[in-house]
Amino acid sequence: MSTRIDVRFEALKNEGRAAFVTFVMCGDPDLATSLEIIKALPKAGADVIEVGMPFTDPMADGPAIQAAGLRALKAGTTLAKTLGLVRQFRAGDDVTPLVLMGYYNPIYIYGVERFLVDAKAAGVDGLIIVDLPPEEDDELCRPALRAGLNFIRLATPTTDDKRLPAVLTNTSGFVYYVSITGITGSASADSKAVSAAVDRIKRHTALPVCVGFGIRTPEAAAAIAGHADGVVVGSALVDALRGSLDGEGRATAATLDAVTTLARALAEGVHGVAKTNKA
Repeated sequence: MSTRIDVRFEALKNEGRAAFVTFVMCGDPDLATSLEIIKALPKAGADVIEVGMPFTDPMADGPAIQAAGLRALKAGTTLAKTLGLVRQFRAGDDVTPLVLMGYYNPIYIYGVERFLVDAKAAGVDGLIIVDLPPEEDDELCRPALRAGLNFIRLATPTTDDKRLPAVLTNTSGFVYYVSITGITGSASADSKAVSAAVDRIKRHTALPVCVGFGIRTPEAAAAIAGHADGVVVGSALVDALRGSLDGEGRATAATLDAVTTLARALAEGVHGVAKTNKA
């Protein structure tokens, strides 16, 4: 059965353009503002929305997203409230794919079976769980697939041809290629290196390949969009949000516009480029 993610990428393939994939942290800086931002992202050009599940001990997140997670936790965001936000989003948008991204610990504590039932009912389409390698697929990946959710895996510059088949096994929806060796927002993506990496991954899978980490500007997004099936931007949007907050870290009248204005510019960068990949 196709998910919203499968349907969206098939439509984009037919249109000959890459997807603009946004990442924002649920509950940053508070749940009401977070919901307002997520509701506005499709109109700003987002084709797929990744929603971060805040966690105290992230592994891949750079300073910007770590700070966003801490703001969200301080505002009282929990996994249950994250699923509640998804339900509220789905009440007004039944077509935009939504992916939860985060770490396994909160899901383990919540209970895997309960989480999958609640996530599916809320309208979640896929999961990116950074700290669960293929060797742990029985923990969450296979149950998620049986529940009808996509399980999206990360590939990195250090994922060689010997390791790649294991990474791609049970991966669905799309492959998330991490364009740099490091944490989010720590370096800029090299479009030439990304092109070679995307071509290499596509020799192993027919899934769309989206590229994230190190993409902050419309120009950089456009450069990646020529080679990949999707461009993921997170830290730049989170930084735009942070820059709009008051001295106590609270949302202001400028917060929604700060995020959506940048998202709109990034979307124009992605959507204005005809793909040169072979998808």
